[in-house]
Amino acid sequence: MRPHFDPQQCPVLAIDDHLPAVPRDRLAAPALRDRFERAPAWQPERVADRQPLPRALVHASVLMPLVLRGDDITVLLTQRSERLSDHPGQISFPGGRAEPEDQSPIATALREAEEEVGLARDFVQVLGTMPHYTTVTGYVVTPVVALVQPGFSLSVDASEVAEVFEVPLAYLMSPAHHRRHAVGEGDEAREFLSMPWTSHAEGGTPKSYFIWGATAAMLRNFYRFLAA
Repeated sequence: MRPHFDPQQCPVLAIDDHLPAVPRDRLAAPALRDRFERAPAWQPERVADRQPLPRALVHASVLMPLVLRGDDITVLLTQRSERLSDHPGQISFPGGRAEPEDQSPIATALREAEEEVGLARDFVQVLGTMPHYTTVTGYVVTPVVALVQPGFSLSVDASEVAEVFEVPLAYLMSPAHHRRHAVGEGDEAREFLSMPWTSHAEGGTPKSYFIWGATAAMLRNFYRFLAA
């Protein structure tokens, strides 16, 4: 992205409230396990995006942590540090580039989640992977979906992560909360998705988070996978 780009200032083309939300019974842990064991035929959704910057592509993985919170499931997300060179300040999943010692994209995601936010893999049950997503900054990202048992504690690497928060999966799997934006003109025009979320922590001040770009696109593909 160009310097000082503010996605929240881009016009909203549409809100996808004409699409049905994923039924609540499909968002329960047993149903999620079954969905990955017996995956339906489906097609990833490719929102228009710019070509990657002219540099060598880098393989990376992110962990999509689905946290079991009683009868509900939340998605654990991070806000990236403003000091990072790629995607500073954006909302993302824990993750990063593959290292030579990683035996698979899953190994990369688990290692990065431990390093970034201190999420111990003993609490993590991997369900499977989603189609990779190539970012404009040249990362070929494999999303690794996992259930996370409660009781974990986090230790955030402040050099990479400014904050960790959770959003209800049901909220993110409802296209009534999915917005399409436009940026640029002519041949440079492209679209991107956003899923704005405002937390209402008990006793705390409401805080807004703008989930957009690659993270929103990967969540949208997860919606397509569960809705198929």
